Amino acid sequence: MVLNDGPFPYPPPRVSSPDIPEPTPPCPDIEAVILAGGLSSRMGRDKARIRVAGRSLLAWSTDAARLLGLPIRVIRRDDVPRCGPLGGVATALRRCNAGILLFLSCDMPLVTPALLQRVLARLTPRTRAAFTQAGQHLGFPFALRLSTRSTVDALIARGQCSLRQLAEALEARNITIPKRDLPLLANLNTPDSLDALRPTLLAQAATRRSRR
Repeated sequence: MVLNDGPFPYPPPRVSSPDIPEPTPPCPDIEAVILAGGLSSRMGRDKARIRVAGRSLLAWSTDAARLLGLPIRVIRRDDVPRCGPLGGVATALRRCNAGILLFLSCDMPLVTPALLQRVLARLTPRTRAAFTQAGQHLGFPFALRLSTRSTVDALIARGQCSLRQLAEALEARNITIPKRDLPLLANLNTPDSLDALRPTLLAQAATRRSRR
């Protein structure tokens, strides 16, 4: 099930993945959150609605969570605007009821179920957050416990709106991504990055069609 907090619905994507051939049973206390409320200023148009191989980038970006059997919520409008991703994080923490929220971005279509499982596995009973780390960069996908809401709100109030500041405040456990897996974290912020990744997505779409 996909819950849209935005002004228009998206059709459910057709998915297939070598990581997990069939959807796994639902996880009742984990909800996947796709942040799609950014300004898309560098792309020049709404990234979530860009279509590649007949599917929106948002649809591509829900595949991994759907294959894990997770309920999916799309945040289209941030309650706290112009705070970068923390605005969407704060919005999700106010609207969701699951104990653990798994955050993804609408412009990262190559994230796999296996990577999401690694992120969730870092959340021990004493851990409030787990972030993906590539070199010095901390970012998506990441997982937060619902109890982190007060920390997120306090950071926004102080104007500390970076994901690194959030990770440090929560003493997050980070997952270092090896060099060979860095392509999984490709995000499409500009027309050039979209053009560079389009052949990969078209090839994946062709492979899916051939397996039907």
